[in-house]
Amino acid sequence: MDNKTFYTTIEKSGTAEFRDRGSRFIGYAFPAASVEQFKKELEQIKKEHPKATHHCFAYRIGLDGNSFRVNDDGEPSGSAGKPILGQIDTKELVNVGVVVVRYFGGTMLGVPGLINAYKTTASVVLQTIPFVQKTIERSYQLQFDYTMINEIMMIIKQCNCTLLQQEVQLFCLYKIGVPLNREEEVLYRLKQLHTVEVKAC
Repeated sequence: MDNKTFYTTIEKSGTAEFRDRGSRFIGYAFPAASVEQFKKELEQIKKEHPKATHHCFAYRIGLDGNSFRVNDDGEPSGSAGKPILGQIDTKELVNVGVVVVRYFGGTMLGVPGLINAYKTTASVVLQTIPFVQKTIERSYQLQFDYTMINEIMMIIKQCNCTLLQQEVQLFCLYKIGVPLNREEEVLYRLKQLHTVEVKAC
């Protein structure tokens, strides 16, 4: 499939556990469409594990992939957050957060051991959740006369557009998400309806 018109993410949460020389690593993976959503999940996990030694994490949010963060939470620099993010990126996922909680077991694992433990936990937890491919959409605003509503709805349904907002009065205002792979077709069909104003937003 063309990577430019689809992105891969998860819609469910999952958890998995990994042990190494007495230390317990509990991985949590969950969908996160915004940094706020990620922070809420992280707070919840910290509440569930108040006595854990570390709560390390990574996330990648947004379709451009530019919003990401890693946190080693007191582990040696680069030994936790980066390996977690590496697993998210290996699987080419976006809008995903992974938190790995560690309970120290008394034996030092060393940096290579830590990298392996965080990487493995992140990999295993992501394997417990089905990946979903979603269509990348571009938003458009439509303004049209009420009498055109049926034709507009037919295009939206037939082309798998998402109706994001609607104000129905004498003049209707719709905000729709148009799949990138159907964009030309949708715009062409809307332009055939001469009284419809179409604006990218």
